[in-house]
Amino acid sequence: MKKFFGFFFRNNSLLLLIALSAVSLTFIKMEQADVLQRINTAGTAFRAAIADKIASYGYLIDLKNENDRLLETNIALIGRILATDNAIRTEADRSRILSGTAEQLKNFTLARVVDRQFSNRENMLLIDGGLSRGIRTDMTVMTPRGLVGRVVAVSEHYAKVMPLIHADFRASVVSSESGTMGVLAWKGGREDMATVDHVPISSSLKLGEEMLTTSFSTFAVPGLPVGRVVSITQGALFSTVTIRLAVDFSSLNHVIVVPLNRDPEKLRLLEGRTESGTDR
Repeated sequence: MKKFFGFFFRNNSLLLLIALSAVSLTFIKMEQADVLQRINTAGTAFRAAIADKIASYGYLIDLKNENDRLLETNIALIGRILATDNAIRTEADRSRILSGTAEQLKNFTLARVVDRQFSNRENMLLIDGGLSRGIRTDMTVMTPRGLVGRVVAVSEHYAKVMPLIHADFRASVVSSESGTMGVLAWKGGREDMATVDHVPISSSLKLGEEMLTTSFSTFAVPGLPVGRVVSITQGALFSTVTIRLAVDFSSLNHVIVVPLNRDPEKLRLLEGRTESGTDR
């Protein structure tokens, strides 16, 4: 025992140093553990924040993708609706055209509009009927609603139609009510409007009257609706009449081509020829 206490007293400084070192190491260990725990906690919070941000960005990306998918679906649905409406309108036009009696449609040719060239002045239609179906130049083109135009060029399987919304188109028209006559012309601009020129200011023409083709025309079948009067502007000698056209050219799908029904004698007189003149 004496030896133990003697050793303790002789080495008390060393033992104290060892004890203090052990205590210091213990505190350091505890402090390190706390720092590590705090670092670990902070790291966990940081990872959670990053994960939350990534998740939110992922949600936004998924939301954008979902919106794109819904937009594509809506576009597809709109396309189907438009295609269905067009098919219904096309079939309705075709059914309306074919609703006439066999005698009324005798020798008439039903054709489909396959191309159109619209501009401010020179509009043209192309139909899928030509020489092979008996279509010739100057034939009247119409629908059940009214006058469309006349054939100006023909190939074997197609025909070019000058619609009445063409700057060079002219046709004689007459009011179905007052009997007022004039010349149909299209001055450009709106495709649903045209004018009737050379209407005397003394005429009794009124708003709302329907204008029809006359028997004076060398190509048009008489009695075809052309349009209704929407305005009358009086000039010095003649009134300029604006009509809303009977045919909707923006939705024109099928047309009827009417056979030529010309009177040779009438044409000869209009051209200034007589029988005796032709004999010479």
